[in-house]
Amino acid sequence: MQTMYLRKKIAPRVENGHPWIFANEIDTARSTTATTPEAGDIVEVRNAQDKFVGYGYINPKSQILVRLLSRNQKDVIDEAFFHRRIAEAWAYRQHIGYTENCRLIFGEADEMPALIIDKFNDYFVLQTLAYGMEVWKPAIVKALNSIFSPKGIYERNDVPVRELEGLPQIKGFLSEPFDTNIIINENGLKFHIDILNGQKTGYFLDQQDNRRAIQHIVKGADVLEAFCYTGTFSIHAGHYGAKSVLGLDISENAVAQARRNAELNGLQNICQFQAVNAFDALKQWTKDGRQYDVVILDPPAFTKSRENIQKAITGYKEINLRGMKLVKPGGFLVTASCTNLVQPDLFLQIIDMAAKDARKKLRQVTYQTQASDHPIVWGMENTEYLKFLIVEVK
Repeated sequence: MQTMYLRKKIAPRVENGHPWIFANEIDTARSTTATTPEAGDIVEVRNAQDKFVGYGYINPKSQILVRLLSRNQKDVIDEAFFHRRIAEAWAYRQHIGYTENCRLIFGEADEMPALIIDKFNDYFVLQTLAYGMEVWKPAIVKALNSIFSPKGIYERNDVPVRELEGLPQIKGFLSEPFDTNIIINENGLKFHIDILNGQKTGYFLDQQDNRRAIQHIVKGADVLEAFCYTGTFSIHAGHYGAKSVLGLDISENAVAQARRNAELNGLQNICQFQAVNAFDALKQWTKDGRQYDVVILDPPAFTKSRENIQKAITGYKEINLRGMKLVKPGGFLVTASCTNLVQPDLFLQIIDMAAKDARKKLRQVTYQTQASDHPIVWGMENTEYLKFLIVEVK
């Protein structure tokens, strides 16, 4: 195992526990050996004082040169290591109440950087987003089979970030083939999941706790949900007693699945869906003077790069301003952002700016983050990405 030495001056981030080590933080002269480490190799990392920092996998092609897997010098990075980590993550989810559906592995938050595993009852979907995790994919699959005896495992590695690691975009079975259209239970409701073609891993588990948070404000209400995707918030609203629900999404396929989800729960007469551009609809319906008791906004990430952060801020402000204008006085706005680069303080500032421009007064009902099976680790900003807010609008 080769040793990589950190420079004397590095970001406190590394010393404080963050697993990412960038190429410019390595003392290349001191770390140079006769053989050059290859992508996926496990290396030992030491600081400038020659003290052990951790073991991690390396990729010379990536800006993040090393991602640390362990800070315990007694650890051996082998198949047993990955089995133990996955078993520990499962024990934690069970302990905090997530057993049927959950994010089993949330990358850095579970000391498994660049690995995502979602558990949908007896089916698992994984993403190996860095070269080092790709190398250990067989060990990860072996561990899942050993711990869970699942009905199926599928990889959704059709994501562009893999190309930055020198990896191809792929998706396919990591078990015997199975029907990738499955049904899960959530909060007393049933939902179709398209593992093969759905966004991300097929379903957004990170909002499962937040969907329960709307139960009191939607009773007897006329509800509008923009960017509804497959209708999960809308169907929860119908289940919790809404008088009428209208969900909007630009995707015909998403709307078709939302309708199937409504029928699956006997809510097709309450929950209606339209395939339209939500931005255009919000703008036009504001001009038309439409009003709803509750407006729900759950848009996709507006940016994945810092270069476009201002564009994202403008977009969030615009849709929230429109949303507030569509809420009846004394009604409620439910709004979320999954853009990691828009930190919580900034998100709340955007909502405040939108309220001022809309000449509305807000009273906070609740502010939450992602579900607890997506743990937030203090000191790792990238583990806190989802912002979820309910406000009364006057």
